[in-house]
Amino acid sequence: MAIDTFHYDNKVVRNFGIAAVTFGIIGFLVGLIVALKLIFPEFLGFIPELSYGRLRPLHTNAVIFAFAGNAIFYGVYYSLPRLVKAPMWSPLLSKIHFWGWQLIILSAVITLPLGMNTSKEYAELEWPIDIAITVVWVIFGINMIMTIMKRREKHLYVAVWFYLATFITVAVLHVVNSFEVPATMFKSYSLYAGVQDALVQWWYGHNAVAFFLTTPFLGIMYYFIPKAAGRPIFSYRLSIVHFWSLIFIYIWAGPHHLLYTALPGWAQALGTVFSLMLIAPSWGGMLNGLLTLRGAWDRVREDPVLKFLVVGVTSYGMVTFEGPMLSIANVSAIAHYSDYIIGHVHNGALMWNGGLTFAMLYYVTPKIYKTKLFSVKLANTHFWFATIGAIMYVIPMYWGGITQSLMWKQFTAEGFLQYPNFLETVLQITPMYALRAVGGSLFIIGSLFGVVNLLLTARSGSLVAEEEAQAPAIIDPAAGTKEKWHRRLESKPIQMSLLVFVAISIGGLVEYLPTALIDSNVPTIESVKPYTPLEVEGRDIYIAEGCNNCHSQMIRPFRSETERFGEYSKAGEFVYDHPFLWGSKRTGPDLHRIGGKYPDSWHLRHMYDPYSTSPGSIMPAYPWMFTKEIKYETLPNRINALRTVGVPYAEGYEDLAIKDARAQADEIVLRLRENGFEQVDGIPISSDQQIIAMIAYLQRLGTDIKGERDPFEGLPSNNRMGANIVPNKP
Repeated sequence: MAIDTFHYDNKVVRNFGIAAVTFGIIGFLVGLIVALKLIFPEFLGFIPELSYGRLRPLHTNAVIFAFAGNAIFYGVYYSLPRLVKAPMWSPLLSKIHFWGWQLIILSAVITLPLGMNTSKEYAELEWPIDIAITVVWVIFGINMIMTIMKRREKHLYVAVWFYLATFITVAVLHVVNSFEVPATMFKSYSLYAGVQDALVQWWYGHNAVAFFLTTPFLGIMYYFIPKAAGRPIFSYRLSIVHFWSLIFIYIWAGPHHLLYTALPGWAQALGTVFSLMLIAPSWGGMLNGLLTLRGAWDRVREDPVLKFLVVGVTSYGMVTFEGPMLSIANVSAIAHYSDYIIGHVHNGALMWNGGLTFAMLYYVTPKIYKTKLFSVKLANTHFWFATIGAIMYVIPMYWGGITQSLMWKQFTAEGFLQYPNFLETVLQITPMYALRAVGGSLFIIGSLFGVVNLLLTARSGSLVAEEEAQAPAIIDPAAGTKEKWHRRLESKPIQMSLLVFVAISIGGLVEYLPTALIDSNVPTIESVKPYTPLEVEGRDIYIAEGCNNCHSQMIRPFRSETERFGEYSKAGEFVYDHPFLWGSKRTGPDLHRIGGKYPDSWHLRHMYDPYSTSPGSIMPAYPWMFTKEIKYETLPNRINALRTVGVPYAEGYEDLAIKDARAQADEIVLRLRENGFEQVDGIPISSDQQIIAMIAYLQRLGTDIKGERDPFEGLPSNNRMGANIVPNKP
């Protein structure tokens, strides 16, 4: 049999490794800054681009897509060619993929601090960047699939199954969740509204964790644990069960993020049931990885690669048990909106994704540089800093989250809320935020040790940019014709990919179509009207400043919440919310019924100096809202875009939008002046300031069904926007 000689491209592997490490350190440091801002709100001053609300999405995007994303490609570009005995199909596509991905990350670094933000968790980037992500992801997929098609191994190893599932599912998730209508170059509105938007977003959000932070790392686990341990995977059959059950079940679980919300009960129930089922395949995969190490445990004590792999896989087992438990309604009632979820997420991010990434880096770097790891001792020091740092991060968040939630729900013997002031519950857990920052700092210090170790390792060797390899020239198509069904399927990558697509589509379609096609699933309320143009501007400012990172707009039907915030939220109240803003974390109180609760002057003072209205508040100030101007000139385009996605503004109303917005702004300014607020700290109050639009939006929230306030009160009759809106169907 003829033998082919070919070469593995280690240069692209090295490049993705450098990017992963670089952006990892940056992402960790931004996370530390965000953590410190919850202890010291004035940390780094009052610079809009460095505010908590703008840095928080930058942190999540940097860690997920820059650190973990580059780590995924690092693992795939190293392991895939070696598994299929073929070089990457196109070195040019590999380069385009690498530089395209880094440019996308750079665009996130620029746009998110500037407030260009869709508000959707893990999908905050605006529409031009969404298009770029799609193009670069397709380039990656083409290169991967063509490499598989040109393979010299007949059967696809289990790691490749997970790589294929990752490519296919992430493509579907990203495209469906990113349906949006552009209003300006960097402002768009989600095609979906309210309940449907929430369902699609958390179908995406949960499965971004599943198919971007889990399945590719499982492929990495299946490759690197046997390699590092020098043993075959524990069970081939368990791998099959793990793979197919995981990708089928995972896609259904998204609604468990929305328990006790306005989401239809049937969707919540589906999310809970399938989340509980996830324990079996998840733990099957964990055990498959750990049992592969049987007989190699004596090496774990000294080998940093095995240490990181073991702790990473163990963390995967912990979070995949915890996740289903959190999907139980009674548990979710306590944990949701609290800092417990922050601890849960970072348990997986720091040790599962971080652990496997550093294990790969320590394993691959010496091999592609043809040298030994510079210092095993330094790598082990890194391991202990990372592990202890993660523990010091996670436990305070668990403790603080439970404390926080129980305080929210506590009543006195007389039947009153024991802690009616929400701020009391925030101040109680501030020490936990400080401990979280200490734990994060230890993790960063450990990571810096790792960076130094990897740099010195590379320096001690020389990169083998084109690594020579040999394999038989062809695959014998007649070999294994009597193989079992799955073994035959492993030799047919296109058929396997189609089956993966079918498996991940079923759950998504079952959950998506009813809310999209059956109107009764989202009942309308006649009194609910679209936002006025000024309120649209205020809502866009609210999103740009990342207010939804700390404030929810979803009052759940618990006595503790209705006593504290007001009437629970109804599905029909959100039919014009593009996007929805229900939130996933309460650092501050829920705002769904904030409209009319305080006078305009209170909001004015609160946004300029939160401490003046809420002593002890950890909310940052927003003084730039008093100097930045409302974008009146873009309102016609935004009204047009909102009409396109289904908001019933009358045809031609965009021509009146600026006039209506100015009239409502003048009315708010007049009320402020009547209450003695002609200026704040020497800054004159005028109808051109962003703070006026923010006040308009906040005063609108929750008033449609209470009937306590006419949002158009005070406007001249010929400018009342209600006359230009098609009424809602009863």
